[in-house]
Amino acid sequence: MGLKIYNTMSGKKEQFVPVDGNRVRMYVCGVTVYDLCHVGHARSAVVFDTISRYLRFRGYDVKFVKNFTDIDDKIINRANEDGKTWDEVAETYTQEYYNDMTRLGVATPDVEPKATGHIDQMLGIIKKLIDKGYAYETEDGVYYEVGKFADYGQLSKRDLESMEAGARVEIDEKKRNHFDFALWKRSKEGEPAWDSPWGPGRPGWHIECSAMSLEHLGETFDIHGGGADLIFPHHENEIAQSCAATGKPFAKYWIHNGFITIDKEKMSKSLGNFFTIRDILEEFDPEVLRVFILSTHYRSPIEFSRESLKQTEPSLDRVYSTVLRVSDFLNVFKEKASPSKYDDDFAATTGTLKDRFMEAMDDDFNTASALAAIFDMIREINRYLDKKPSSSRSRLLVEKAAGDIKDCAAVLNIFTKTPQEWYQSLLATHKADITESEIEELIVRRREARAKKDWKLADEIRGDLDAKGIILEDKEDGTRWKVKV
Repeated sequence: MGLKIYNTMSGKKEQFVPVDGNRVRMYVCGVTVYDLCHVGHARSAVVFDTISRYLRFRGYDVKFVKNFTDIDDKIINRANEDGKTWDEVAETYTQEYYNDMTRLGVATPDVEPKATGHIDQMLGIIKKLIDKGYAYETEDGVYYEVGKFADYGQLSKRDLESMEAGARVEIDEKKRNHFDFALWKRSKEGEPAWDSPWGPGRPGWHIECSAMSLEHLGETFDIHGGGADLIFPHHENEIAQSCAATGKPFAKYWIHNGFITIDKEKMSKSLGNFFTIRDILEEFDPEVLRVFILSTHYRSPIEFSRESLKQTEPSLDRVYSTVLRVSDFLNVFKEKASPSKYDDDFAATTGTLKDRFMEAMDDDFNTASALAAIFDMIREINRYLDKKPSSSRSRLLVEKAAGDIKDCAAVLNIFTKTPQEWYQSLLATHKADITESEIEELIVRRREARAKKDWKLADEIRGDLDAKGIILEDKEDGTRWKVKV
């Protein structure tokens, strides 16, 4: 079947055929660096990180570009509020963004251009648009005349005449049309400015992404992505100015992730209904948030709540418990029986995982179905181990199943910890009233009590730990602790 992608431009799934053979060029709109990132930003980052990883897994030669908007009204306003320069604010929140992404397991894109590093490219595009009659100068800058671009509205499926008729806001008399947008803004006193043929100023938001994508990916590239809120006007305006400037198609496939909502409202700073990534990762391991995001198809909305994350946590705990169980099985394995029908049944099941995983991901990056296939295999491993297999084939079957899970999970960049690291993380995020060293000390005391047949003290220690959310598991080679979820 091959990979199919839902293209916002056509409104349907299309067979993915790159512009240039096996090379895939992808541009995704990044953050405006004026504040900490919220969970909505996390979704976009995780979605396109996963898409990039899967394309590479499929053997494509990927160049992934994701920008920073490092000059904007929001940055200037934040600088004024904090008594800092605009570039100090941009640098601060760029570094905070990296901190969040590292914790979420989001890989650094191949190129991360900054808007302020591409002013010359923007000026070149604006000049072309003026020369071709698509842009005009006013007393406060340069505007793109949307009425000159015949295909305006093709991505968002909006008709310009209908939008004009439905406009309910005061018309800016400097513009020829209400929907004309700024390519260059003349700077006010005290604002950052760059020299241009149209006076000192700074770029409009939309021209930034056109300049950076054209510079790093060429005039026509494969995939342009971002949140669904960017379809109009941002991506619509990118298409209009890019196609008008180059005379060529812009991006072949348009991919947009759905919103994260709270009480059915889009999570956003403007509505004040947001949670920063940093706040959430104080309460939950980063893998919990990543798996929560991937558990829903990227185009569908996700209703966010702490309760939803709490429900995701046990699923990861089952994975790490299974890792421990598989390790125990392999470490003490002794062949005791002949192959049985259980081996045949398990072999038939394990052989389907990678096919199911790729079938899901090939269907418009359906991570929800891909995760379901992985969790189904986790259950099958546990069912098989419940039967206490011990044939000559058993070890190989369990090793293969565990290896296939690891390979598929690596594409999604999940289940990356050791079980011990997982429980250490839970100890911190659950705010347990006990440290790891204290747990180990109590385990030693309990072992000594058991050696003296002081069962009462041993049971008291187990009970005290249980009350603090710590579960003990006695094994042949010692006692293991876990965090209750």
